[in-house]
Amino acid sequence: MKARVLSIVLALVLLLSLAGCGSKAPAPTQAPSAQEQPAAEAPAAPAEPKILRLAESFAYASLDAHKDWNGWYTSIYGLTETLFKVGDDLSVEPLLADKAETSEDGLTWTITLDPNAAFSNGKALTAEMVVRNLQRVGEVNARFADVKDYVITAVDERTLTITTPVLYPTLITDKLTNSAFGIMDLDCEDLDNAPVCTGPFQVKTFEPEGTVEMAKNENYWNGEVKLDGVIFYYMNDDESKLMAMQSGEIDGYSSVTAAAKEIYSLEPDRYVLTVIPGTRLQFYVLNQNRLSANVRKAIDLTVDNDAIAAFLGGTVSPAVGPFGASAPYGQVTKPAVDADAARAAIEADGYALNADGYYEKDGQVLTVEICFYYARSLDTIALLLEQQFKAVGIKAVLTGVEDADSTYRVTGEYDMALYCMIADQAGDPYFGINALFRQNSNWALGGFHSDECEALINELESEPDADRRAELANQIVQMAIDDDAFGFIGLFNKTSVAAPGVVNIGENSPFDFYGVSAESDMP
Repeated sequence: MKARVLSIVLALVLLLSLAGCGSKAPAPTQAPSAQEQPAAEAPAAPAEPKILRLAESFAYASLDAHKDWNGWYTSIYGLTETLFKVGDDLSVEPLLADKAETSEDGLTWTITLDPNAAFSNGKALTAEMVVRNLQRVGEVNARFADVKDYVITAVDERTLTITTPVLYPTLITDKLTNSAFGIMDLDCEDLDNAPVCTGPFQVKTFEPEGTVEMAKNENYWNGEVKLDGVIFYYMNDDESKLMAMQSGEIDGYSSVTAAAKEIYSLEPDRYVLTVIPGTRLQFYVLNQNRLSANVRKAIDLTVDNDAIAAFLGGTVSPAVGPFGASAPYGQVTKPAVDADAARAAIEADGYALNADGYYEKDGQVLTVEICFYYARSLDTIALLLEQQFKAVGIKAVLTGVEDADSTYRVTGEYDMALYCMIADQAGDPYFGINALFRQNSNWALGGFHSDECEALINELESEPDADRRAELANQIVQMAIDDDAFGFIGLFNKTSVAAPGVVNIGENSPFDFYGVSAESDMP
């Protein structure tokens, strides 16, 4: 609830309560005698502070929301907020902004800020500060370098304009809801360790790549903050989170595995499970610089998404493309699993089965290195793929890392790279397509290059018609599938667990970049 609305409601309640008392004065009452005086009550013990304890699978060395993927977690921590946000129903809602309007030619956006928006240090949020934030994101984050081409201007204290060089109908969903565009007070001294922001919580202690402790923002501009603080523990393996939840060391977390879900479901009085359809995609990239076309084809004919989903116990739904099949831009196809066809493709490259049941050529066993990181069930998927590959004669070597974004994703050193991301940010395909298939993206290191595909992405970027956008998206994704460049394994059903009474920790959002809020609470 906006602060100004809350004030009006409270004023109305006060007026109604006064009116309900009537105009008649209350009858005088006789003071009690000394013998009737009630005994003085002992002062109530101070209430224990409400400190929520949560686990997160990743931790970063900085809280500077504009750099790398840090904004994802500053958003989860309730530290940073964006001009707009995506609701649980995928609708776009104003947050720090009140509204956005476009010019007749569609190139200029006028953004009006909420008049109550303020930082935790009490400073009002101004259009000038927002302009500085947006420009800085373009300067320090390579993913959003195109922002440097925008003309961003403060018109007055509450109004700014953004002019893009080409039509950009999804500017709000792609940029202004993106957690990397979290607004910070750029005049504060330490953006890496103690940034001053607008969210319901502020930094209390920060351990780089470790525990983060947040305290209630006493100056929060957008309603009462119910918790006194939140502690986020870095736990990157599923077993640690399960054990911490069972011992009572933490109060909740998301991305619950199938095995943990089964354990929690046996004790509904101790654990509250929330399962909703999500937009987080598990996928793989096949490196065309290291794998032949026939081997890539064989892999795609071998990967059994249905079997993987079944093993993961309902935590994911099998995927065909990067978007849900119910979306108009999720209408793509891929060949069915066919072990015989996979073997035929391998043999077309001159391989023959050896005594160990693996394909071999010129004394070299056909070996595929599968790179993965230890989160989002990717380690489990890697093990399942190893078994599926073995069944058709491909030997798999598994390489697990802590952070793909500083290793194989940015080096291109993989045969098959497993990854997980939110492909659909707000009911539109451009974000996912731009991140996956652009020739300047990290995944281009896998060798997928298509001038036709790039031209279609350019058209998608500026196309205002929803039907045409869906048509373009389907064409682009189908190209990547047909080229055996990308494979799409599953779309997560977002599964969260919490102690009874712990609510509003992002469990009902299909996205993983929303976490605690002013409404987060616990018994």
